[in-house]
Amino acid sequence: MSKKISCLLLICITILSCQKDKKQDPFEISYNRIGKLTNTIKVNQLDSIYASDSIVKMSKNSQFLNVSNTIEIYEKGGAKLLTLEPKKENDPSSVIESIQIIDPRYKTVSGLSVDGVFKDIKDNYSITKINNTLSAAVIFVDSIQASITIDKKELPSELKFTTDKKIEASQIPDSATIKHFIINWDAN
Repeated sequence: MSKKISCLLLICITILSCQKDKKQDPFEISYNRIGKLTNTIKVNQLDSIYASDSIVKMSKNSQFLNVSNTIEIYEKGGAKLLTLEPKKENDPSSVIESIQIIDPRYKTVSGLSVDGVFKDIKDNYSITKINNTLSAAVIFVDSIQASITIDKKELPSELKFTTDKKIEASQIPDSATIKHFIINWDAN
């Protein structure tokens, strides 16, 4: 009996040590997580999370419009990784509301990245809805909290110049490239 308990204990310790050794992929996109970020991370924690990267906080005094609440994350080599929008402007204790994926190394488990095409979305995810905007089709995938835009230039001509028609997934070409890939944590 004690041999069985010892064996069971050894198996449990092995499983636990294997789980500790498994590190979070710094570029994996999953529900409530993007690499090192989770939906509970606060703005004042970004400096420690991205200690080896560069953080640029845009202010209202910026020469650019509409960026007063934007935080950009750059790799030390200069490559832009992410653009973050805090829920509350100028509040260090605010959580992140949305994240625009810039770097194509950020991928979901199924391989969806900013360099992907519509087929990658259609084949791996349930599309919640598609909005028809002036310049893009915005595809919502609730399972990964994403809104993904496809430029209307890639859609059939009858959809390019109107916002009145409903866009169906079957009308979007498989080869249509992703223009923007945004994760929205604002519902949390």
